[in-house]
Amino acid sequence: MQKIRNIAVIAHVDHGKTTLVDGLLEQSGTFASHEQHDERAMDSNDLEKERGITILSKNTAIRYKDYKINIIDTPGHADFGGEVERVLKMVDGVLVLVDAYEGVMPQTKFVVKKMLALGKKPIVVINKIDKPSAEPDRVVDEMFDLFADMGATDEQQDFPIIYAAARDGIAKMDMDEEGGDFQCIFETILNEVPEPEGDAANSLQAQVFTLDYDNYVGKIGISRIFNGTVRKGDNVMLAKSDGAMVKGKISKLIGFHGLNRMEIDEAEAGDIVAFAGMETVDVGDTVADSENPVALDPMHIEEPTLTVVFAVNDSPLAGQEGKHVTSNKLKDRLEAEMRTNVAMKLETVGEGKFKVSGRGELQITVLAENMRREDYEFSISRPEVIVKEIEGVKCEPFEHLVIDVPEDLSGTVIERLGKRKAEMKSMLPMGQGFQRIEFEIPARALIGFRGQFLTDTKGEGVMNHSFLEFRPYSGGVESRSYGALISMVDGETLAFSLFGIQDRGVLFIGVQTKVYEGMVIGEHSRSNDLVVNPIKGKAQSNVRSSGADEAIKLVPYRDMSLERALEWIEDDELLEITPKSIRIRKKFLSENERKRESRKTK
Repeated sequence: MQKIRNIAVIAHVDHGKTTLVDGLLEQSGTFASHEQHDERAMDSNDLEKERGITILSKNTAIRYKDYKINIIDTPGHADFGGEVERVLKMVDGVLVLVDAYEGVMPQTKFVVKKMLALGKKPIVVINKIDKPSAEPDRVVDEMFDLFADMGATDEQQDFPIIYAAARDGIAKMDMDEEGGDFQCIFETILNEVPEPEGDAANSLQAQVFTLDYDNYVGKIGISRIFNGTVRKGDNVMLAKSDGAMVKGKISKLIGFHGLNRMEIDEAEAGDIVAFAGMETVDVGDTVADSENPVALDPMHIEEPTLTVVFAVNDSPLAGQEGKHVTSNKLKDRLEAEMRTNVAMKLETVGEGKFKVSGRGELQITVLAENMRREDYEFSISRPEVIVKEIEGVKCEPFEHLVIDVPEDLSGTVIERLGKRKAEMKSMLPMGQGFQRIEFEIPARALIGFRGQFLTDTKGEGVMNHSFLEFRPYSGGVESRSYGALISMVDGETLAFSLFGIQDRGVLFIGVQTKVYEGMVIGEHSRSNDLVVNPIKGKAQSNVRSSGADEAIKLVPYRDMSLERALEWIEDDELLEITPKSIRIRKKFLSENERKRESRKTK
């Protein structure tokens, strides 16, 4: 029986999980001296590297002394909370990371609550103790309070504390010690994390907690073996969550070491491995013995809270920049995403229109961003929350919102949130002139709020939110207070006409940009929409005048990123996404159609 420890690293976004895993890989000698690896080596896809966030949970394994330690690095963003919940079922112990200044954040609460409910033993790591503003003692007290509030058992409350600066590879058990290395983390894992339960002699039972896809071998299920031994080529039974049993064969068994995956011949209870050979495999399925199949409890996967409609791009500029533009290509790509992403759902709602439901805006924009990088061209509607009927009452999702704002700007933010039906729960000074305010707010009210929030707090505010529960519908919520500047013609923009338009609001485009009738080129400074002509040139005349050669000075335009544009649009607008551009447009391009439509709705 090999000696195994299984741990997950959980924390709020940006508290240093992936950096800590880097340090564990490095200091355990997993990387050979000649091996080159990137910073945050676990964040493998381009978007993760650019944004500095983990989007998908990843697993790795290190050797320390004669132990094998399986480590799962989890996402810290609330939109990927379902991923964390599944991972926690697969491990026996948890490293909970907390920033030494920020302390307990919404996602820390969310993951700690899930961890305690599953009865896991925590090891608390206070990270970033090298920050000038770090207050490790306050954060330790916050953690004790959090565990007490969440109803932790006495054993769970007796957690070991490690102080670390993961970026510099420093960890120590006491703040007064001189800087040490990660050896204390490894020793704590070996001493505190229980051995995996289960017996290699029993019938096989393994549960799939995340999926991968390979063009050569098809679907790959990454799973934890709870009982028994599995060998390459074994005939097995796949117990689905709905009770169905599907026969299958393990064509490939894959083990993990560092950043590498290698083919192995067998694995036994307690280990985390991946296998291929079963196309129908899904998250939560049990891979069981073919003679005596016994299913494990199926997993609860969190419900989506937001939907958007992906549709074929039908604007006048359609098909000029993208390679994949047809509804069949769009459908195939979205179906491929659903194969590995269990937190999302897909349904066809019309000709070339597909409703995608997810956990939040970030999850949907990550999918859209990946698709545009793969040369897809499509349009997206405004996100809408999913409304459910629970015991005959119309209910909508509510979020727990935590904001950190400079004290002198908190009044403006509280007023804005009040109009959006937010209920304030607590307000605490954070030191250094900042306040932390907590709210409970309908998820609908947060759509489009981030841009306004950053403007109100002069870019210094930080907001985080996580899903709370479904509650009775709270009525209408204030949305965008400004109208749009809409182009009335097709063509290329000219500086002369933009110079005249910029006094009416904020522009989203620059000079020599292609526009078409019905395309939104800026935000009006008033609440109504305004139709403008951005391609009008200066009329030439042979009469001299004093104002003839006034310099045209254009104010820099507002660059609309995918997230920003998705938050900005209203119900009658669409986002046109191509590999090179992101354009905002009205659903109905001509002004007459828009007027006719508004009369119908009234």
